Amino acid sequence: MHRIPLPLPNDGLRAVNVYAIEDGAGLVLIDSGWALEESRRLLEAALAGLGHDLGDISRFLVTHVHRDHYTQALVVRRLLGSRVALGTGEAPVLEEIRANIGRFPPLMLARLRAAGAGDLARQLISAAGPDEATQRRDWEDPDEWLADGTEIALGDRTLRAIATPGHTRGHLVFHDARAGLLFAGDHVLPHITPSIGFEPLPADRPLADYLNSLAAVEALADAVLLPAHGPVAPSAHARAGELIEHHRKRLDAMLAVVAPGVSTAFEVAGQVGWTSRERALADLDVFNQMLAVNETIAHLDVLVDRGALRAELSGQVRHYRLGES
Repeated sequence: MHRIPLPLPNDGLRAVNVYAIEDGAGLVLIDSGWALEESRRLLEAALAGLGHDLGDISRFLVTHVHRDHYTQALVVRRLLGSRVALGTGEAPVLEEIRANIGRFPPLMLARLRAAGAGDLARQLISAAGPDEATQRRDWEDPDEWLADGTEIALGDRTLRAIATPGHTRGHLVFHDARAGLLFAGDHVLPHITPSIGFEPLPADRPLADYLNSLAAVEALADAVLLPAHGPVAPSAHARAGELIEHHRKRLDAMLAVVAPGVSTAFEVAGQVGWTSRERALADLDVFNQMLAVNETIAHLDVLVDRGALRAELSGQVRHYRLGES
């Protein structure tokens, strides 16, 4: 099994880890990278160093539908016929993407407007995106939809696909119980917390889903963490526990700033720090402001479910107030 970091464009993460698993004379890859010429060249070079080429890839097992994990698999499939597998929960997301080619997803814009972030929504609409033909190629269906619990035999290795919604609706991790390995995608990352709620078809309670999925990882036998971004870590359990504690603190911080005059998700996001440097919302670029507001919505909705807040609509904007829902 081999870890292959591939480059990302204009991204603070810089690289996505693709894992190549030898399966007989061929290879199965977990995740694929972003569909970029540079990424493909580096993948080809890495495989050559292992005595393989792109034509030896029989199958891609993709953890989730985000571009840096999914789109290069489609390029290789078009060129060489590799099969692509993706979690069943991503099917409606792909449909929503294709229904809105060439424009920012309308459900995400509606979510931002309801959060009191109408100006941010307008800025996102004005941002230029890829041409329509490119986007359609990037969002084709996989060959296979993987259900929760699917077992995948790879030589003397068996991977189990485990549904871990939260980062996306259909996110999967792949657990090799015998070898003590967890191919975690973006579900459990060693140094950062994955974004919550960044989807064209937003889940109702993405943070609640994510916390439940972290608990599902803790219920497995502990394993070496093989993340999609960052270095390998010795314990998936240890990092899952740290992520749960991180979100507990974020819930407390957001609850603490809800008050008269600070009641929309956009206003709350402006009162808490972002990134490890505790940056102000206004200091982030437009894309990261959008991520921050989405995460704030997700946290506030968990607080509503727990009875610490109640939510009220005023016009089209959702306000959060202290007290039982």
